[in-house]
Amino acid sequence: MSTAVTPNIDLRRSDDRYKTRIGWLDSKHSFSFSSHYDPDNTHHGVLLVNNDDIVTPGQGFDTHPHRDMEIVTWVLQGSLVHQDSMGHSGVIYPGLAQRMSAGTGIMHSEKNDSWRLGDVAGAYRSEHAEPVHFVQMWVVPDEAGITPTYEQLEIDHDLLSGGLVPVASGMPQYADHSAIRIKNKYAAMHVARLQPDASPVTLPDAPFLHVFVARGTASLEGVGPLTEGDAVRIAGGGGQTLSTDVGAEVIVWEMHATIG
Repeated sequence: MSTAVTPNIDLRRSDDRYKTRIGWLDSKHSFSFSSHYDPDNTHHGVLLVNNDDIVTPGQGFDTHPHRDMEIVTWVLQGSLVHQDSMGHSGVIYPGLAQRMSAGTGIMHSEKNDSWRLGDVAGAYRSEHAEPVHFVQMWVVPDEAGITPTYEQLEIDHDLLSGGLVPVASGMPQYADHSAIRIKNKYAAMHVARLQPDASPVTLPDAPFLHVFVARGTASLEGVGPLTEGDAVRIAGGGGQTLSTDVGAEVIVWEMHATIG
């Protein structure tokens, strides 16, 4: 006789996140980050960082180092300029997936690239206009000391389906589907732009899931309503359904391992 195992579901509300607010940055951290440290909240599965950042026009993160980390950036609004010490440069915007493998060490900067043309005394000039809102996520790599690499790819059209779309993955089963590759064979990041008139989305069946409502509102089976910034950590099995009445953008990490 088999006995069904009830997954462990841990709901984390938006307002309970750690917060960093300075002049140009409004950042909310789902896990311990920088000066915010809680030994009981350092990761879920292999996900170490889930930062929800808003950067004011014309500002951003100056050049800084990373090492031995898989970093995925997902822009929700505006545009973000990436430049790094390997010579990579690109503009990240909604619907474009970006991954940086820090490996043996890399320096990079991230700046708000939003601008517009303004008419001042009959002359046009460019001026920064729109905040950039993005989620940056870090997962540990399978091995340390790899060569740093960078990748970005447009997948906006794939998201029109309203279903879960593999955005970044190192898992073999998504080799032909994921937009960008990460150096962790136990993890995959999916995004769904849920529509109110569409069928519910079913979460993958995995030992560890992290469900984050990046925009809008959604409802998760067994949990109930979720608002923007809410997250659910699931351990012990997926298969729950996600739906929305008004529209939502949801980021789901599927993980088949955890940090020891």
